[in-house]
Amino acid sequence: MSLSFDLPAAADENLAVHATAVTARLAGAYVCVEPDLVLADSGLACDTFNFVCRARLTPSTAARRAAEAVSHFRAAGRPFSWWLGPGYSPDSLSQILRDQGLFEAESEAAMALDLTELQSSPPDVEGLTIHRVRTDEDLHAYATLSAANWDPPDPHVLQYYDLAAPVLLHASAPQWLYLGRVDGEAVATADATFGGGVVGLYNIATRPAFRRRGIGLAMTRAPLIEARAAGWSRGILQAAAGGVSVYQRVGFRPFGRVTEFKPATG
Repeated sequence: MSLSFDLPAAADENLAVHATAVTARLAGAYVCVEPDLVLADSGLACDTFNFVCRARLTPSTAARRAAEAVSHFRAAGRPFSWWLGPGYSPDSLSQILRDQGLFEAESEAAMALDLTELQSSPPDVEGLTIHRVRTDEDLHAYATLSAANWDPPDPHVLQYYDLAAPVLLHASAPQWLYLGRVDGEAVATADATFGGGVVGLYNIATRPAFRRRGIGLAMTRAPLIEARAAGWSRGILQAAAGGVSVYQRVGFRPFGRVTEFKPATG
């Protein structure tokens, strides 16, 4: 992978595309993309789709701009997450967010892969088929699996994908959604987002009863193989500590951190 390529900047821009490209086209949503900050408000009471990210603030503007972004969601009465990617600035921003009443919810490794190093086919898992989501039926199955990542399932996730269906199913969509089925039963998801010169993987998830079979690994490789065939040369993702070794088996290597901040509750 070229050392001259700015991976932290690319990762932050990819997350901004992931946060805004679809949401910006939804009724009731508000999206603001500025040189120093990106804000995406889906209009839904779900922090999965309400973001602040790609911060390129200065020491003199950071406190004011952070207060403005946080105030937007407080006035709207909606939850949100502020994502500090590997290229954020200034260094003092994490403390500024704490001063705004946010807390560090999780921190994950940012990882990258040169797609020329990717194996030509995903691992063979008995009964597993992986395909792009192209129909309303498949999108509903994808949304149902995604909503089930919460207990009880989050109805706002279903609502989001219902609203987003015309955008996500269009041929020009910047996100390619993937559904994994075992013997016809929907069991796994993956999202490939294109932007910032890289393809970013998100929402790689497998139903609990089907884990430890290599399905997650297959769901990671399949979108990247298609992205490479479409001319993309770099892949990125973010991984919790337990997933780093899994993604290293694919060829991913860490290059930074992605940290999620959320408002304190109660």
